[in-house]
Amino acid sequence: MKTHLSKRIKLLQKKLQNQKIEGLYLSDPFNIRYLSDFSGTNGQIFITPKKAYFLTDFRYLGVAKKILPPEVELKIYKKGLLNTLESLLNKHKIAEMAFESRNLTYNFFNAFKKNLKIKLKPTTKIVEELREIKDEEEIAKIIKAQTIAEKVILEVKKNLKPGKTEKDLSWEIEKFGHGFGADKISFDSIIGFQENSANPHHQNTDKKLKKGDVVLIDMGMQYQGYCSDMTRMIFTAKPTTEQKEVYLTVLEAQEKSIQKMKAGVMAKDMDKIARDIIEKAGYGKTFGHSLGHGIGLEVHESPNLSPSSENALAENAIVTSEPGIYLEKNFGVRIEDMLLIKGAKALNLTKIPKKLEDSIQLI
Repeated sequence: MKTHLSKRIKLLQKKLQNQKIEGLYLSDPFNIRYLSDFSGTNGQIFITPKKAYFLTDFRYLGVAKKILPPEVELKIYKKGLLNTLESLLNKHKIAEMAFESRNLTYNFFNAFKKNLKIKLKPTTKIVEELREIKDEEEIAKIIKAQTIAEKVILEVKKNLKPGKTEKDLSWEIEKFGHGFGADKISFDSIIGFQENSANPHHQNTDKKLKKGDVVLIDMGMQYQGYCSDMTRMIFTAKPTTEQKEVYLTVLEAQEKSIQKMKAGVMAKDMDKIARDIIEKAGYGKTFGHSLGHGIGLEVHESPNLSPSSENALAENAIVTSEPGIYLEKNFGVRIEDMLLIKGAKALNLTKIPKKLEDSIQLI
């Protein structure tokens, strides 16, 4: 049951050894969960190339005993985190401790600096780079999360009618997701009616749906900690010539980028494929975000498929492709799928149809 955790711990220890890191203090809750399955509010990991420790307080004693793999020793601190951490540093004769610079708070950094009397080494993405490559269990959970999301969006579409608000649809997504077995939503759903769909990260309002509105639904479900993410459009009347042109341009940009995805290609090159198509159609200035992102325990994680990315797509990474065109005060279109990188191709994990005719639902 815990072999996946054992494997991750060993991979991280090998990485520490290669980078000559004596000890690493982990505080990021997603990295903690990745290495221990712990999702409580107070848990840290201290790891050396040969030993791993889970640090927490008495409240989580029972939980930690059940979930930790044999490679991880449980340390319940009675005199506080600093005292426990200091004893481990002394035990292993560690002179320099690495920490997650993007997560450790300023207060904790100062406390470490003042009380631990060791060198502190900032690091970034040591665990996140491991998380980028999904194992079979992670892939299965993400697929399950997406399966639930697809059931949800079909129910939402079935119940779509004039007078419903953006907030109504957002609540329905959450309610249906719970009914179909999701832990919770991956993120606050983005529901944009007509001109609101032109705001990529629109915040839902009490705007009521009316016949003829373009509807953007960006949503995802979480299953056993793992996220899904997809965006679909709904045209509630026959699309105008402009709406049709925009939708088909976005769809072409997305599909062409997906066709070129495979292990080893540069993420920024995938972004360029989609961006070039949108720019050629005359909408370049309206596509202001990156093509996509990795997804797993977090809805946005490494790699980033942006023009500035230096990442190559890895075997068994799961990423999104979500180009968009946003016409201010008019409407916007975004289409988003999740892709599993497998050798010389990308397997599409998103099964909801996305042809133009599939997106028309008269109300």
